[in-house]
Amino acid sequence: MPIVTIGLDLAKSVFQLHAIDEHGAVIMRKRLTRGQVLPVLEKIPPCLVGMEACGSAHHWAREIQALGHEVRLMPAQYVKPYVKQNKTDAADAEAICEAVRRPTMRFVAVKSIEQQAVMLNHRGRELLVKQRTMLANAIRAHFAEFGIITAQGTQNLCKLKQAAEQGSLTKTAIDVLELLFDQLDALNKNIKALELRIHTWHKSNETSQRLTSIPGIGPLTASAIVASVGTAGSFGTARSFAAWLGLTPREHSSGGKQMLGGISKRGDGYIRKLLVHGARAVVRMRSRKNAEPMPWLDGLLERKHRNAATVALAHKNARVVWALLNTGEVFEKGTRQVKMA
Repeated sequence: MPIVTIGLDLAKSVFQLHAIDEHGAVIMRKRLTRGQVLPVLEKIPPCLVGMEACGSAHHWAREIQALGHEVRLMPAQYVKPYVKQNKTDAADAEAICEAVRRPTMRFVAVKSIEQQAVMLNHRGRELLVKQRTMLANAIRAHFAEFGIITAQGTQNLCKLKQAAEQGSLTKTAIDVLELLFDQLDALNKNIKALELRIHTWHKSNETSQRLTSIPGIGPLTASAIVASVGTAGSFGTARSFAAWLGLTPREHSSGGKQMLGGISKRGDGYIRKLLVHGARAVVRMRSRKNAEPMPWLDGLLERKHRNAATVALAHKNARVVWALLNTGEVFEKGTRQVKMA
C-alpha cells in the first residue's frame, strides 16, 4: 500500500519518521540523520507530512513542500495527548502522524523567509530592550549604593551620569560606571536601528499600512502581525484569532454552568503585549479634552476599570485586524463596513 501520511519528529541532528497507509497500517519507521531527511522524502510519492511547530519547522516545511508534499504544522501541546506511554522520538513521530489526520486539528501556517526575517527584527529588538532594562536597573542600583538616586525611567539616567561627575565617587567607580553608560548608549543605538528597519519594511507593505488605520495599532504591531499570520487565513473566525492571541476569557465550565475567568494568555504573547500597550495608549488619550468621541470605549470606561477596558479594546482590535486581513479593507471610524465575525 502507498504511503499517505507521514509523521516527522524534528530535532537538530536526529529525526524520526513514521509513515502509514490509508488504513493506518504502519509502512515505515525510520531514524534519519539531518542529511538523510530530504533524500528519503524525495523518493516517497507526494503525501501528507505532519510536524510540530518549532524553531526549525518552517524551514523544513518549505523544503519538504518543494518536493511536492503537503505539509501541516501543529502546536506541540495539541500533539502531546496522542503520545502513548513513555516519550521517545518514535512515539512522538507516531503521535504526530495520528494528530495530523484529526479533522478538528488546528494547524500553523508555514512562514515565508521574508516573514521570518521581519520577525527576526522584532525578536532582536525585544532582546535588546530587555538587556537595556537590565543594564539600566544595574546602573541605578550601583548609584544607590553610593547614596545617589533619581526618578525611574531610562530618560533620567543622564542625571545619574551628571551626579557621578559632580559627586565624590572614586576614579575606579567612575571608570566602571562610564563603561556601563557606554554599553547603554550602544544598546539605544542598536534598538533605534532595528526600529528603523521595521518602519522601513512597514512602509513597503500595503497590508501592514492598512492595519495602522486602527486606533491603537502602530507600525511595530502591524508589522509583527503581518509577519506572524500573513492573511490570517488559518483562522476561521475573528474570535479564533483573538483566542490564539490569548485575549479571550479562560473557561472552566461544567454541568451546564459557564465559568469565565481572566484572559487565557495563551498563544503569541509578543503580539498580545503590543496590542495591549497600544490599547492602553488609546485609553490614556480619552482624558484629553480634544479626544475624538469613541462611544463604545467611553461607555466601557464608565462601567469597568481602566485595565479591563484596555484589554477589552485590545480584544476588539484583534477582531478588527482579522477582518481587515481577510477583506482587504481599511478601518473607518464610526462605520460598520468591516465585518467582525
